[in-house]
Amino acid sequence: MTPSFSLCVYCGSRMGDSPAYAQTAQAVGTWIGAHGGQLVYGGGNNGLMGVVAQATAQAGGRVVGVIPQALVDKEFARRECDELHVVQTMHERKQMMADRADAFLAIPGGIGTLEEFFEVWSWRQLGYHHKPIGLLSINGYFDPLMGFLSQATQHGFIGAAQQNLVQHGPEVDSLLRGLITEAGMPNAGTGLKLI
Repeated sequence: MTPSFSLCVYCGSRMGDSPAYAQTAQAVGTWIGAHGGQLVYGGGNNGLMGVVAQATAQAGGRVVGVIPQALVDKEFARRECDELHVVQTMHERKQMMADRADAFLAIPGGIGTLEEFFEVWSWRQLGYHHKPIGLLSINGYFDPLMGFLSQATQHGFIGAAQQNLVQHGPEVDSLLRGLITEAGMPNAGTGLKLI
């Protein structure tokens, strides 16, 4: 079955200090699968990466993992992916993930999550793609970042139009629906079980 949309999720290879992060990763994966979608992610089996992949698969969605050879052992690549692409460099990984996605979502994670989020946001504002981008801020995780970005806008380093390219909020359903709708797939998952 062809997925109705493809969502690239950036997230931590660790669980974080609150069960809410894993619960969010599970809710995101379940939403993707329940709506007939496909997860594109970093291919790991650890932390939130493993949780979102497992939840997507359990809810009936497709899982596409992309992981550099050097990280296969370190991140314990998830061999159960519908597609697992082992590439040579991080640049290849990020490019393939971007190419395979209709939209991008960052949930809590560390420096890798932030770097990937900022790169696709930068690519969008430069016109390299026109795919929607979202930040899911559970327990206020991304709120300080959004405050900093607002400050950078106030000081003239980020334009308001650039900042408005990112959808953000704390609710899984409304944020994911917004991203998929902006990607031009407003009826993705119609008729499937909703969570």
